[in-house]
Amino acid sequence: MFNPTRLRLARKRRGHTKSSLAVKLGVDLRAVYAYESGEYPPAEDTLRKIQLVLDFPEAFFSGDDLEEPSPDTASFRAMTKMLSGQRDMALETGAIAFHINNWLESKFELPPTDLPDLSNEPTPEVAADSLRRYWGIGEMPIRNMIHLLEAKGVRVYSLAIDAREVDAFSAWKGSTPFVFLNTNKSSEHSRYDAAHELGHLILHRQGSPQGREAERQANLFAGAFLMPRASVLAHARPFPTLSRLIELKKIWITSLAALNYRLHEVGLTSDWVYRGLCIEIAKRGYRTKEPNGAPREVSQALLLMLAALRQDGIGRHKMAEALSISSTELDQLLFGLVMTAIEGGRHKPTGKSSEPPALIRVK
Repeated sequence: MFNPTRLRLARKRRGHTKSSLAVKLGVDLRAVYAYESGEYPPAEDTLRKIQLVLDFPEAFFSGDDLEEPSPDTASFRAMTKMLSGQRDMALETGAIAFHINNWLESKFELPPTDLPDLSNEPTPEVAADSLRRYWGIGEMPIRNMIHLLEAKGVRVYSLAIDAREVDAFSAWKGSTPFVFLNTNKSSEHSRYDAAHELGHLILHRQGSPQGREAERQANLFAGAFLMPRASVLAHARPFPTLSRLIELKKIWITSLAALNYRLHEVGLTSDWVYRGLCIEIAKRGYRTKEPNGAPREVSQALLLMLAALRQDGIGRHKMAEALSISSTELDQLLFGLVMTAIEGGRHKPTGKSSEPPALIRVK
């Protein structure tokens, strides 16, 4: 049976409006409304066109309804720059990720969620310090944000959208937290985005505050979580030069811009020094291309699960078929580097986690 909700999901996932899809299919706009409302299904030849245009296999359109992240509960980084169509693409990426995650959790027991609700802490910096103490990581630099999140029960997926306006977003699915990262950005920026979304998950699970204030709090949390005050004061000195910042960023694996802001925030630089460094960072193009860039972080949990599945004869094509999605869609959401490591062995994931996620086979 044709499922109209899956057509709507696939259309938004590919960034189409009803009008643009009607043009691509060569049908009236009224017909697309009818398909998505369930008034009547598309004819067989039209359904074949839908599959080609939206790049989803036929079986996808006859599956059950998929759970989707709610626009009201998903926390987006830099939402002011985002178009509504880009937001919809991101949310439907989340729906496909939920679908993949359900399938994986039917076969593996992933780490339980260990995220406390810190919404009552007086400031985001206090919340960051409390979380570090709760997790027992003290003032140590975090070598791999993705590994840390996965070890604490957060499901991390690629955002799979070629749009810099959409940095990242997070959402709770029941009691399970999800973080989606734009992997087209530098590793340093992705790490900051991961910490920013972690801030949303522990500070704003109850849904307040919203908008700019929520973004401000998540930003403050991210800086304090990645660069603890005591650690920064121990390593940095007043009046740093740009070359000194480039050396210091290796300690906490952050962007120059984030480190410059944090030094100013903890009182190590004046307004004049901070603004001067901002100008120099921008002049050298370091806002978009980090000097001495860090290696890309990838998912350890997904790598372990894909390796186990491959031992059972389930490669990327069989997995995509079981999920009724394309192999390309699967690659994009599961970080292409991880899938390449499983299939071809040409690349190896970078970084080591001090606390690898505990995975148990359940099927």
